[in-house]
Amino acid sequence: MTQPSSPPDGIDAAQRIARHAYGRLVAWLAYQWRDVAAAEDAMGEALVKALERWPTQGVPDAPEAWLLTVAKRELLQTARRQRLHDSPEVQALYDGDETEALGFEIPDARLKLMFVCAHPAIDASIRTPLMLQTVLGIEAKQLATCMLVSPKAMAQRLVRVKLKIRDAGLRFEEPEADDLPERLHAVLEAVYAAYGLGWEAVDGGQAEIQDLRGEALFLGELLCSLLPHSAEAKGLRALMLFCQARERARFDASDSLIPLQLQNTALWDQTLLDQADALLAQAFQLSQSGPFQIEAAIQSAHCQRRHTSQVPWRGIAMLYGHLNSQWPTRGAQVAQAVALANCQDLEAAAQMLAALDPEAMRNYQPYWVWLWRTFTNWLASIRMRKPICSADSASLARQAPRLF
Repeated sequence: MTQPSSPPDGIDAAQRIARHAYGRLVAWLAYQWRDVAAAEDAMGEALVKALERWPTQGVPDAPEAWLLTVAKRELLQTARRQRLHDSPEVQALYDGDETEALGFEIPDARLKLMFVCAHPAIDASIRTPLMLQTVLGIEAKQLATCMLVSPKAMAQRLVRVKLKIRDAGLRFEEPEADDLPERLHAVLEAVYAAYGLGWEAVDGGQAEIQDLRGEALFLGELLCSLLPHSAEAKGLRALMLFCQARERARFDASDSLIPLQLQNTALWDQTLLDQADALLAQAFQLSQSGPFQIEAAIQSAHCQRRHTSQVPWRGIAMLYGHLNSQWPTRGAQVAQAVALANCQDLEAAAQMLAALDPEAMRNYQPYWVWLWRTFTNWLASIRMRKPICSADSASLARQAPRLF
């Protein structure tokens, strides 16, 4: 049975389902068919048919099941053309119940597919984009912006890796216990990247990916449930909850972004902060060092301002130093320089920024913002004839050519 609908209603329904369910449906199809690219193509065809039919025929009562049925037919037609009737993948499509598949099995199937994307045979640099596109439905051009590469390069890399998954016949099941440690970090990185993309959408990016925050929080909670002894899973969830707790304080009345250290702490959600602190404490008790726990500890330190009215910049700089000594990233390196600058250790901040490769940072806006701020602070100190912290003007003058 279908619901009567006007053309805009049918189009809106198809677009809404595409935003909210694409990743889950592709994950289930890919799990059955064992071919990510083919599953995406089939779901794409199903969405095209929905856009053609729903405006005139009405929106089905169970639109996700309708899309899954149409996509399965596309895959079965492919099987007939390729004479694959007796393959296990085809039998799985014949036997599968799309109504059941849309229930409790979907989250587990999505995580399984994410663990497949984290297979060690897949290059580490493409695992996170692969998970974000395949499981969560993010377009290559959006991923390219996030990963600081061109859309064309990102699309080509994704196509190549999907072909590799198909040709190598990589396992479509959860890894064995011995395999889990080497794959888990990549899955956690993808979940956190999804959460970050959701924040970027809130900050003025693509509205269609704002719901990624909810998806990431759900997947983080599910990982904690499935892996109760993983300190890093708890660390990741704590990290996201610390960020989520500050949601209401991020913007002023004119929708301008408020820096973390200037936010009104009274607007922070104390319940979420307590949950995050409890998770972080549980993670530390497991004695498993990892980057997500350190990042969560940094966020916890920022939240101390709610009680002390002061940001513990020195402690934050030390935490970033520990993070970068073992798991360096461009964001953490710039953040460490920011923390050092806020400790009035401008020379150390300048040295950190100067040591980074400008070419690698070409599209990383925070790097250039803080580079300019460091330089202008240096110029101001020269004009005022005052030393900058422990550095003298000659020392910073030697840094300037490297900074610019």
